[in-house]
Amino acid sequence: MNNLFIIEHPLLQAKLTVLRDKRTKRQEFRQTLSEIAMLMTYDITRNIPVSHIKVETPLEETSGIVLNKDVTLVPILRAGLGMIDGILELLPDARVGHVGVYRDKKTLLPVEYYLKLPENVKETFVILVDPMLATGGSALAAIEILKQKGIKELNFLCLVAAPEGVRAVHEKFPDVKIFTAALDRQLNDHGYILPGLGDAGDRLYGTE
Repeated sequence: MNNLFIIEHPLLQAKLTVLRDKRTKRQEFRQTLSEIAMLMTYDITRNIPVSHIKVETPLEETSGIVLNKDVTLVPILRAGLGMIDGILELLPDARVGHVGVYRDKKTLLPVEYYLKLPENVKETFVILVDPMLATGGSALAAIEILKQKGIKELNFLCLVAAPEGVRAVHEKFPDVKIFTAALDRQLNDHGYILPGLGDAGDRLYGTE
């Protein structure tokens, strides 16, 4: 699949196994989710725009780089919030917007309820964040919102994706880059990813 990037680093995959395990307690789930998000940030920022500069070391002048584009993180509420602290460990100056989209459990369709973004969001390197890409409904709704704000290049970061969700996103938005730690087998009849890791929001916040 074009514009689908599966990050298969062994350290990341070991942490994903911890999240998949139903025996993992809430505190460990939260901590591991944050750690995975931090690790995945290395790959998703690989092509971020940079500028070359000169700096003085204690011994001589040398060349280096600085990021020349601000970063905006946009978690899809609520589960996406669980990944933000890890990303901010590496990108402490990043701005954080919020988009509230939930999936109706009967229709599986997205419902928008909240939106707050930086004024200049379209001029930044935008990362949309959600642990799961299942049916793609919530992601599509969030991407549509961000595209309407003038964002041309959009990166979507998730832990686990289903083929159905990836297809849904790329059928409508083929330019969106999807970064994930795993492309799982399929969705079940209730729209949950198999094998997946359950409902990430419920496991984060104890609302099972």
